[in-house]
This record gives sequence, structure tokens and C-alpha cells, in this order.
Amino acid sequence: MLEKKAHADAFFARSANKLDFGNWGEKEKVALSCRILASEGHSETLAGQITVRKEDGSFLTTPMAQAFDEIIPASVIRINEDMEVLDGPGTPNPAVRFHFWVYRQRPDVQCIIHTHPPHVSTLSMTGQPLVVAHMDATPFHNDCAHLKEWPGLPIADQEGEIISAALGDKRCILLANHGFLAAGSCIEEALYLSVLIERAARNQLQAAAAYGEVKPVNDALAAESHDFLLKPSIVRASFAMFARRIERQMAAE
Repeated sequence: MLEKKAHADAFFARSANKLDFGNWGEKEKVALSCRILASEGHSETLAGQITVRKEDGSFLTTPMAQAFDEIIPASVIRINEDMEVLDGPGTPNPAVRFHFWVYRQRPDVQCIIHTHPPHVSTLSMTGQPLVVAHMDATPFHNDCAHLKEWPGLPIADQEGEIISAALGDKRCILLANHGFLAAGSCIEEALYLSVLIERAARNQLQAAAAYGEVKPVNDALAAESHDFLLKPSIVRASFAMFARRIERQMAAE
């Protein structure tokens, strides 16, 4: 295992500067994230939010009553913790309030994404946690909490307190009868995890429906894969790949 890690580290030391990470600004990344999520089925209704913490303590987010597939950089607004709009058109989604609880508890978190995609939502109705049973799900190994009971509509402080406490120091949480939350160190990481968790939930549900019990992968190998797949260069390159795909789709419309 140590030999494998050494090979991986050497590879990225040689090649990371050759990867295409793109050159988008913050608002462009927010808009691209929204478009990517919409293309992955995360925007069936108005439910769902993305926020980005800025150095001055304000937050970027998207306005209420705009679907993710409508968002462009000019749509992105800047707000404070009192939900007051500092820049941009529109008003924030009231559910953004529970994001602030996570930010207060987690100084490492710079971006939060919360949505209700179909397979995560279905899994959230079963009472079962996300099972790391495939290589592509290993970024969630010991890194995805499970809130087992729905605390109600997340628009008040009580729900924020419950969700942030259940998340703890993990990057993601499966929310019972609800959806998920991804808390990333950057926009790219939160988006990457959001795409992967919906696919992991889909695969888990399909495997369980076909064969019954889902078999987790080996714990030590999952830990190794978790660290590799969450390397910043992997995360940023994955975001750039998703973003380029969306830009091609938008250009073809």
C-alpha cells in the first residue's frame, strides 16, 4: 500500500501542472456547478441551494425561484448572515439559513451544496446509510454522515443546529427523508462530491434491487482510494471536465 501511494504521489508531482483545471471566476464556477447539477438530475424542483463563503464573511448564492439550469454568472447574488442581499438581483432561498450553522462549526468549509436528487432522495427514504460498495463511492468512506430522522423543513435555526451537529467533521451527510449536503473546501470539491453521491446512491439502489444485500469494499483499500480520489488535482480536473461538458452542451443549444 505504501508503494502504491509513492507511485501515485510521484505521478502527480510530475503531471499535476499539465492537467487542465480551467480558468473560471467564482461566480462562473457557481453558475457552472448549477448547470452541472441540473444535467445530473439535481434540479427537478426549486429545492436545493449552493453557497460560497467569501473572505469578508459574506456569501455567494443563487436567487430564490430560479432553477439551476437557468443560472448564469449574473444571476449569482451576495448576501450576509442576516439573509440581506448585498449585491445582485433577487432574494435568497430561505433554506440557505441552515448553511450558516455548518459554516460556523467548520472553518475549513468554503462551499456548501444541498439538493434533493432522485436516487439520494430514494435512499434517504429507506432508513439506510450510504454504503461504500464501489470504487467510485470511496470518497465517502468514513466521510458521509447519516441523519436518521427528518427534523422538518430546514428554514429555521433548529434544523441548522441539528444538521450541522450530525455532519460533524465529515464532508457529506445523507439526510433522512430529504436529500444530502456536501461541505467542501472549495466549489470544485463540493460539486465533485455532489455528483458522486447521487451516482453512488443510484448504484447502491440498483444493486440492492437486483441482488439484495450490498457488499462494502475492503476498509483499508477504501481508505486508500478515498485519499487518492480526493486529491485536489483529481477534484479540480474532474470539475473542469464536468464544466467543459456543460459548456459544450450550452454552445450547442
